[in-house]
Amino acid sequence: MNFRPLIASLQTVISIPVTPFSPREEGRIDWERFQSNIHRQVANGVSVLTPNGNTSEFFSLTLEETAQACRAAVESAGPDAIVMPGVGHDVTTAIAMTEDAVRHGVRAIMIHQPAHPFLGRAGWVDYHHRIARRFPDTGFTCYLRDPRIGAAEMRRLCDTTPNFIGIKYAVPNVVAFAEFVRQLQDRTLALICGVAETWAPFFWPAGARGFTSGLVNVATAPSLGLLGALNRGDAAEAMNVWHAIRPFEALRARDQNALNVSVVKEAMHQMGLADRMVRVPLNPVPECDRAKVTAMLTAFGLAPVHTD
Repeated sequence: MNFRPLIASLQTVISIPVTPFSPREEGRIDWERFQSNIHRQVANGVSVLTPNGNTSEFFSLTLEETAQACRAAVESAGPDAIVMPGVGHDVTTAIAMTEDAVRHGVRAIMIHQPAHPFLGRAGWVDYHHRIARRFPDTGFTCYLRDPRIGAAEMRRLCDTTPNFIGIKYAVPNVVAFAEFVRQLQDRTLALICGVAETWAPFFWPAGARGFTSGLVNVATAPSLGLLGALNRGDAAEAMNVWHAIRPFEALRARDQNALNVSVVKEAMHQMGLADRMVRVPLNPVPECDRAKVTAMLTAFGLAPVHTD
């Protein structure tokens, strides 16, 4: 199986779509807005989406909801976009989630970092291998958030699992990432900055050709503009865009990312795109900070319609 075209396609802005909830139906998913959000992003230039990612509130969704989210994303994105849903939990569940996704036409899968308090390096490799080996024609990426997992583990995974094609590197350490890339330079992999626009310009010189984004749920132009500047080698413009985006991402990162999802949803609420509701254990944006989101939207040239 030749995965090179798929690898090349992943080197872009990768959207992590939010999961909108309906306050009128006891927090059930608002599927109409879910699909509208994905359709709008694709129409405005997004070509890769990861439903059931962390910004999608993966760990607050039921398995039935994650399955429907995958199907709804494939339907809404259309044939030209790549839907790369997140899977996870125990190995058996992750395999079942992947099987359902592949049945609905998915070509790529992102495996979440195993949520286990006693994660081991060899166990990390084995976890990913056991899932991916069942689907040799599907490309897999790992969501790497543990700084203990290095190039040696990734090499072992690639050696045993030829359909492992990418790394969503979410450790906020550029030096570690640069060394990681150097040790894997003989491998053909999609190297993705998994800590969004805040880190994208700094991961770029080390080899990351693409980054994840929650901001694109609100507006795609800033993130695509940053990618365009990086691709052109226009460092000055890239930093201009970075400075414009930075306040939004800084608010999301506050209190160890406690507002990561809720800031995006608050912005979408103010734009009339989704409700601001998040599921526990996430925190909503405090009322005292909502005006900050309004100011950020205005700075992006957007006109909020709800500022309550």
